[in-house]
Parts: sequence; C-alpha cells; structure tokens
Amino acid sequence: QVQLVESGGGLVQAGGSLGLSCAASGRSVSRNVMGWYRQASGKQRELVALIAGGGVTNYADSVKGRFTISRDSAKNMVYLQMNNLKPEDTAVYYCHALPIYWGRGTQVTVSS
Repeated sequence: QVQLVESGGGLVQAGGSLGLSCAASGRSVSRNVMGWYRQASGKQRELVALIAGGGVTNYADSVKGRFTISRDSAKNMVYLQMNNLKPEDTAVYYCHALPIYWGRGTQVTVSS
C-alpha cells in the first residue's frame, strides 16, 4: 500500500507561483510513474504532468512552459512547480502513483 499526501496549495494572484509537494509513504515509489492531475469544479479530472522513474516528463499542453514536475526518490517525494498561474488553473490538484494510488488533493485557487 502507498499513501500519498499533497501539500502546498493555496490562493495566489494570476501571474504568481506555487509549489506543490507530494509525500509518499508505505513503500518506495521510485519505480512508479508519478503524476499530478487536477479537477476543476464541474469538470473531469485531467492530467497535468507525469514523471517516470528515470525522470522523463510529459505535460499537458495547457501547462507546458509554466509547470515543472520533479521527484526526489531518496525522499520519496514528487513536486510540481507552477509559475505564471492563470485563473483557469484553479482546481483541486491530486498526486497519483500509477496505476492505482491517489492522494486526497490540495486546492489551488488563482484569482484574476
């Protein structure tokens, strides 16, 4: 079993930055593909970014050039640095250890 706990969400003005963290426990996730997903109110959950064990990354088109996913396998942590935030980035952000483990999410609100 893997437990994931997100932190770092909050309220920020458009153009600002936030950094999210995901702490994994229970076992090492160094070999898991890890991802950040988000779900805005009334919308489906969508992929934001993925990072493989070897560090290869993939991003949704909407966040390319603004968000950066990273991981620290020694600390069992995954991060999402979000820059130049837009109101449309407002959502609950979830950490995901593929294929089945999810965190409970952290709210990110971007004001215009």
